[in-house]
Amino acid sequence: MYHNPVLLHEAIEGLAVIPGGIYVDATFGGGGHSRAILEKLDEKGRLIAFDQDPEAAGNVPGDQRLQFLNHNFRYMQNFLRMYGFLPVNGILADLGVSSHQFDQAYRGFSTRFPGPLDMRMNRDSGLSASEIIHTYDEAQLRDVFFLYGELRNAGKIAGMITRKRKSDTIDTTDQLMDTLRDAAPRGRENQFFARVFQALRIEVNKELDALRDLLEQSLEVLKPGGRLVVISYHSLEDRLVKNFMRAGNFEGSIRKDFYGNPQVPFKPAGKSMAPSAGEISKNPRARSARLRIAEKIEIKTNSH
Repeated sequence: MYHNPVLLHEAIEGLAVIPGGIYVDATFGGGGHSRAILEKLDEKGRLIAFDQDPEAAGNVPGDQRLQFLNHNFRYMQNFLRMYGFLPVNGILADLGVSSHQFDQAYRGFSTRFPGPLDMRMNRDSGLSASEIIHTYDEAQLRDVFFLYGELRNAGKIAGMITRKRKSDTIDTTDQLMDTLRDAAPRGRENQFFARVFQALRIEVNKELDALRDLLEQSLEVLKPGGRLVVISYHSLEDRLVKNFMRAGNFEGSIRKDFYGNPQVPFKPAGKSMAPSAGEISKNPRARSARLRIAEKIEIKTNSH
């Protein structure tokens, strides 16, 4: 299986699909969420799906209601405008790396397989993880591991990499792990390397920048009453989503109008959700997932 969709029933239920509506699947992947949305659409309904990984195109079903775009979801608004799909009734984003990407050694996403240190979702653009390892200075590397891996010993990690690359290349997942072996806390090696790889992957794909773009654009493209459904997998993503759904900004600070009325663009649609124990037992990669759902509201302005 290319990818086992996480929180599938809960996400689709949260989207509250209108049969004749227009929906966006921002992260097509294996197409599991898209197929579930299509099942709820009638012949007038439309689904626009994004995925920057060319390999995801092989999963696209032959359905005239589906428009697949092999692009990063950060360009959502431009493409929706170009194809005349504005405004939309709902947006779904599952921010996880697909099982297919993790399980293909040549993609370099996993600590479990020896392979080239690539980590690009779109292998035709941007710097690979290996290029970042070799071209960023020590301070830049420290920031990547501290900010995106939340690693307290980020400075030590950056120093070990810059010393190693003076005499040798770090082009494979194994070489990176061997370089940093002495920095891994005893008994927590797996968690340590997972965070190292997470940090590099986020930097390679500019994931948090793309997420900010998606969230900001959601305000522009959603109809009032439209739903925003996001599944995140680590605290950095979830914090952005939580704050934006709460306040319409990434700091989470609620702004008020002249009269003291809170000016918030969304209202929560249920509580945040985690996968059930049963789902985690069937799909261990789901264990860190967090689902949040919000509904766009119209901001009313008071005037004399």
